[in-house]
Amino acid sequence: MTVHLSEYAGTAVKPSFWRHFFTAIISTPLSVLLSILLALFFIVAAITPSLLATHDPFSTDLYNALQEPSAGHLFGTDDIGRDLYSRIIWGTRQSLLIGIGAMAIAMVGAIVFGFAAALAPRWIAGPINRLLEILLAFPTLLLALLFVALLGPSASSLLISVGIGTSPGYARLVRAQALKVKGSGYVEAARALGHSPRKLFLQHIVPNVFRPLSSLVALGIGQSVVWASGLSFLGLGVVPPSPEWGALLEAGKINVTVAWWLEVLPGIAIVLVALSFTQIGRYVQQRSEGGQD
Repeated sequence: MTVHLSEYAGTAVKPSFWRHFFTAIISTPLSVLLSILLALFFIVAAITPSLLATHDPFSTDLYNALQEPSAGHLFGTDDIGRDLYSRIIWGTRQSLLIGIGAMAIAMVGAIVFGFAAALAPRWIAGPINRLLEILLAFPTLLLALLFVALLGPSASSLLISVGIGTSPGYARLVRAQALKVKGSGYVEAARALGHSPRKLFLQHIVPNVFRPLSSLVALGIGQSVVWASGLSFLGLGVVPPSPEWGALLEAGKINVTVAWWLEVLPGIAIVLVALSFTQIGRYVQQRSEGGQD
């Protein structure tokens, strides 16, 4: 009896999903794994804060005001007895939403102005490049302060201000990547084959511009949370009694000499979010660059 191997060619055992999953975990650096776990913790806190909080974040207890961290209050209490840990957990949603929303606004502006500066006719690209250079001359915080002053202190104005303030830097990155892709060999080959400008833009330029810039999203979220919290700390963003992290810092500064936890612990939360998303973004960037090589 003759057995044809071709009959069984498609029956080879493929590596299981779990084998790939555990291989990816083992090959991932420990710092990245910890960053992913931290990011997941904050995402869960933003989606379902009641799952992690231990107290009502707005419930006051004057008899337990300014209590140090303890088993009953993990992060201590503020000047009117509210549980600080629960307030940080409930403030995660607003802080992350501001960071994500600001990053979305920044990326929309970066895409529009970056592509226009790289691909539009010279009479359009020239003024846009000059505008980006002018905006980049201003520090990000100063530019955001300008828009907060115009719009007034609120969560929405904070989101818009941080998004606009960080957009010029991302626009320059998009422009540089778009110019690089525009002059690449595969785009020139596609143009020689008669592809229309629309097809060149959608099928060749856009995907190859976005692929290496995808890591900016994670990097930008952490950065936006820091900028937004800084503005709230200055009294120019979300105001107390909101549990947004910058507002917690602003509310706790008057008691910093007698209740260190009111400043240190919300500050640690901001640092952890920024570090975790930044580490994830850098890892994605390294992997994408390695894949390109």
